[in-house]
Amino acid sequence: MAGIYVHLPFCPYICPYCDFAKWPYRRTQARRYLRALLQEVAAAPAVRGSTLFLGGGTPNTLPVEDVVAVLSAARARFAIADGAEISVEVNPDAGSFAGFAQYVAAGATRFSVGVQSFDEGELRTLGRRHSPRDVATCVAAARSAGARSVNVDLIFAVPGQTQASWRRTLESALALGVDHVSCYGLTVEEGTPYAQWQRREPSAFLDDAAEAQLYAAAIECLEHAGFEHYEISNFARPGHRCTHNWNYWQNGEYLGLGVGAASYLAGERSVATKSLEAYCGAIEAGEPAPRERERLSPEAAVGEAIMLLLRTAEGLEVGPFNHRYGVDIVQSYRPAISRLEAAGLIETSDRRIALTPRGRFLANDVCAEFLTVPARAEDRP
Repeated sequence: MAGIYVHLPFCPYICPYCDFAKWPYRRTQARRYLRALLQEVAAAPAVRGSTLFLGGGTPNTLPVEDVVAVLSAARARFAIADGAEISVEVNPDAGSFAGFAQYVAAGATRFSVGVQSFDEGELRTLGRRHSPRDVATCVAAARSAGARSVNVDLIFAVPGQTQASWRRTLESALALGVDHVSCYGLTVEEGTPYAQWQRREPSAFLDDAAEAQLYAAAIECLEHAGFEHYEISNFARPGHRCTHNWNYWQNGEYLGLGVGAASYLAGERSVATKSLEAYCGAIEAGEPAPRERERLSPEAAVGEAIMLLLRTAEGLEVGPFNHRYGVDIVQSYRPAISRLEAAGLIETSDRRIALTPRGRFLANDVCAEFLTVPARAEDRP
């Protein structure tokens, strides 16, 4: 079983902080891409799909029939069962939401809405063109279409954001009755207009301490509202965790289709070309899309698995982990575990290793401790 991800890379416009593989929507270009994508789906490895996620880009930028065609082709190729989690990313500024019911009829069970903020000024700063009213209309349309779960994506540490404006955004999301909230700290990616802005005016961006305060506010607000903080950036009402993403954090297998999409199958990680021309040209020539491939060493694979599991509320179960990876994690990483436990960043028992509440704020630093390959037993003093 593997999670299936399909990338639909077109947007009505490009946000200045985004570095995903994406392009402004042009019908001729999009039609060419869709033909190539459906060919790739038809020729893909015959893995059995546990979940399906259509991301982007902005999938609902495309005509409804194109999204339905992708959903139907992927479900058939990967034998995705009726009722399995099938997510579609949507944005509240991509026009009509009349097609949502057709997405659901084609199998969609979950909608993930790219909101980012409910503050008009912050939306303009982020280059977004929707309004808070548009978000409410979009969420209502998803509910009316029969979606089982609705998520909203939010960004904190936006330039100019305050504690008060962030709390209003969180409260606005809760007022819509959504089932899942993803809260991401703003990351300034090289090559984006935001990176140029940060070099030109670094004081416009929030420092680590201010960002931590906003993250703490999200945890307090959402947990108080009954949401489970089940992963560093993700909060869900009971029964509404994102199963597709949970598979990533469990270091499960996944197959990515489309330009720039990543896969992890049989111990090999690969990423498709981010060139739209190279992607379409290869498939049109009867060749697979160009991919960069990497097979991690056993030690590096263990470190990466630890990093992913520590992002979750459950953390790492020692016995099953040792069995799966053929290691003794406590012995192999004893110095790192001792340092992190003494610093109050992780809590350990005979059965489990997990982040403490304080450790959530320094998760990157904690995980980095496990990415260094430990010495082999015969090399230790």
